[in-house]
Amino acid sequence: MSDHNLPAQLTTFVGRAAELSAIATALRGARLVTVVGPGGCGKTRLAVEVAGREAERWPDGVWWADLASTGDPLVVQELVAAAGGLLTASASLAGQIQDRRILVCLDNCEHVLGAAAEVAVALVRACPHVTVLATSREPLDVAGETVWRVPPLSGDDAVALFNERSVQAAESEVARAAVRTACARLDGIPLAIELAAAWSGALSAQEILRGLDDRFSLLIRGPRGVAARHQTLAASMAWSHDLLDEADRVLFRRLGVFHGGFTLAAARGVCGRPDEMAVLGGLRRLVDKSLVIADTGGDVTRYRMLETIRRYAVARLDASAELDLIRDRHLDTCLAMIEEAAPLLAQDKDAWRATIEAEQENLRAATEWGLSQDDPERGRALTAALPWLWHLGGRGHEGLVLLHQAIERGPAERTRLQARLLTGLSLVADTTRPFGLEYDAAQAALDIATEVGDAPTACLARLLSAVGVFYQDFDTGWSLAEAAREQARQAGDGFVIDGATALMGIIRHLRDEHEEAVPLLREAVQGLVRRGDRGVASTALAFMASSAVCTGDLLQARELAVEAVRTARPLADYHRIGSAAGVLATVEAAAGRLDAAHAALDPIVRLVADADAPPFVPGLARAKGYLHLQAGRPADAVTWFKREAGRLDGDVESYLTPQTLIGLAAALRSIGDTQAAASAAERALKVAQRIGMPRVVADALEQSAYLADPDQAEDLHHQALALRTDHGLWPSCIDSLEALATFTSSPEAVRLLAACDRARQDMGFPRPPQNHADLRTTAEDKAHDPAWTEGHTLSLQDAIDYARRARGKRGRPSTGWASLTPTEQTVVRLATEGLSNPEIGARLFMSRSTVKTHLSHIYAKLAVANRTELATIASPHLTNR
Repeated sequence: MSDHNLPAQLTTFVGRAAELSAIATALRGARLVTVVGPGGCGKTRLAVEVAGREAERWPDGVWWADLASTGDPLVVQELVAAAGGLLTASASLAGQIQDRRILVCLDNCEHVLGAAAEVAVALVRACPHVTVLATSREPLDVAGETVWRVPPLSGDDAVALFNERSVQAAESEVARAAVRTACARLDGIPLAIELAAAWSGALSAQEILRGLDDRFSLLIRGPRGVAARHQTLAASMAWSHDLLDEADRVLFRRLGVFHGGFTLAAARGVCGRPDEMAVLGGLRRLVDKSLVIADTGGDVTRYRMLETIRRYAVARLDASAELDLIRDRHLDTCLAMIEEAAPLLAQDKDAWRATIEAEQENLRAATEWGLSQDDPERGRALTAALPWLWHLGGRGHEGLVLLHQAIERGPAERTRLQARLLTGLSLVADTTRPFGLEYDAAQAALDIATEVGDAPTACLARLLSAVGVFYQDFDTGWSLAEAAREQARQAGDGFVIDGATALMGIIRHLRDEHEEAVPLLREAVQGLVRRGDRGVASTALAFMASSAVCTGDLLQARELAVEAVRTARPLADYHRIGSAAGVLATVEAAAGRLDAAHAALDPIVRLVADADAPPFVPGLARAKGYLHLQAGRPADAVTWFKREAGRLDGDVESYLTPQTLIGLAAALRSIGDTQAAASAAERALKVAQRIGMPRVVADALEQSAYLADPDQAEDLHHQALALRTDHGLWPSCIDSLEALATFTSSPEAVRLLAACDRARQDMGFPRPPQNHADLRTTAEDKAHDPAWTEGHTLSLQDAIDYARRARGKRGRPSTGWASLTPTEQTVVRLATEGLSNPEIGARLFMSRSTVKTHLSHIYAKLAVANRTELATIASPHLTNR
């Protein structure tokens, strides 16, 4: 007798290192191990490989008995005896083996489970040194059995197996990607992958992938010399199916209607809601037979089929002539589920998402089926219930397609359902494809909802109208948002109240009215977070972070940006997380932490690059462009800014457009393309002025200044500084002052740069490397320069006043506050703060007599006689400084 009779293998064993180790470990801890899995998953091959590698542990031999050749339980003992070279099995196997150290392998036990279990138990009980390794599509279900379920091949192992079995290797990147996708679609089932790879001599990898749409027709050519059930994928599935009793066959095929998994309640729905225990018992048997997988990790057990097995179940369902009936039940089950969860939308969107997102694939399939029927109303009703799923879940393109289909099935309807569908279209478009679509749909929805008396839909439609128009028109957006908020207060719609408040805060932010914007945004966030409205909450937090950056509070900006990302992350969508990450990266870059900025942004950039359809993520590419610009890679920055601009170009110029064009202008200027840079800056200026964005106007003026002649450049920088000062954009004021320092004489330039150096230290804004490299003056360089010391004592406001001294508007009136020059206004401010003439002179680097002269001019222009009267008349003008 040889030491073993393991079957010879004609092909190499590929991968599965972790699985081999796990089974070997199981054999060390148990004397009966059953390797369980669906047909074609590689149970036999794994067992052969483990037995061969571990053979030295059983010096008296490894016996391999393939039970697939018999359906007679009485023959099982004979096969085991023959595997061990015993003369007969009429006597007890255990008695003949006695104290031998043997590994007995029982392969393919599923159709003779009882006999296989009887032999295994007898050997383990009577023979202390015998270990049994069994393979089966379901466990032996005996005491002491360790069940080890075979997982699908890992992605890398699946590709390696495909390549190993291929006649012709995939050489191009496109072909390799097709191979990887094909392996994933085949659920990592080794048999399916090998059958697909066998076509590589006749079909390209891309053609094989396309052929998997009808996988049971494609995967029919297996190698000769193997069991018939393994020669085709369909035969392997049929082997398992034929072992089911009739009731389980019916359950199995009906479960094929589910996509992406199902619950016990849903399974009862498609089965006509029979007794719960009957369905549960059937599910348990299908799980045991490796046809269904039970995921027990959550609060509710979810069941699923591998896609290959599900396709086979659908084929059996189609052959049974009850496919349409079961699809109708599936649609009704999905409708009941979504209606039951509907109250959570207004109370706890986190809970609603947790309930609904697990059913995304089922809901899509049910919606498509419902919309395809002669009477589409159930499909339209289900579609109308799902916009929040598509709005928040990163599947907006799918949602838009289904919503358009649903709307087109009743184009002339003026019903509550049609209004809800149009509102849903607007909602999904907001995070997927804005700029017009959502406004038109929302307006149509508002008209119908108002006509039919559907106040909740009208409320949301009015808010979405505001969202749709504000990209280009802040005034109209504000009016619509204000009206929506008032209507929502009457209707008690918390989301619309907070959503409208957030939009009003965003508009205030974009107008650089930050003191008014932040309280509105904060108020909105409180209500949104409380109800789990993470999408709008993360957007509001991101705008609050941007306000903090613009006004110079980097610490607060980072806290808010981190909170925006944290709030958005559970949504797992491109739009919200990408936008929040872009703001966080901007904050980190402003603080000089470029590595942290890239770390915040790059994972999202990679995800977006891999997306099937380009997602709408405002500001993501722009943020990446600014990081490249700040890192000294302007050519790369140009690429990213153009990418963002390309997505925004078209008939609509929104508030996003000029922000991107300014970055593009800066990058183009850095690579020497001044003509294109000037064009981008000019266009940015026009759009920002039309929409009303002071900060962006100032940024555009600054970029134009860098490209202008000296006289014009100085004037443009002063214009930018005036806007930035008026709106409290203090970090940007520093940029303006550093630029203006190039137009002054040495002592004045040194004072300005020293004041800027102090302001950057106070606010934590390091000077970007690309800004004025020739003027990088440090405290160490100027330690003994009196002008540097003087400048370092200046506050930022003092430095701004110093730079603007004697510069005023042409055509200034002769009397009144508007007649004062910037220097005279500064003198007024310092005088009303209580500074004496000598103190004012020291602050502004002028003599005491000059201060006195300025005050006499001020008294004359304002018609006052002393400082007391001056303080009274000046107070309204200085309150917001």
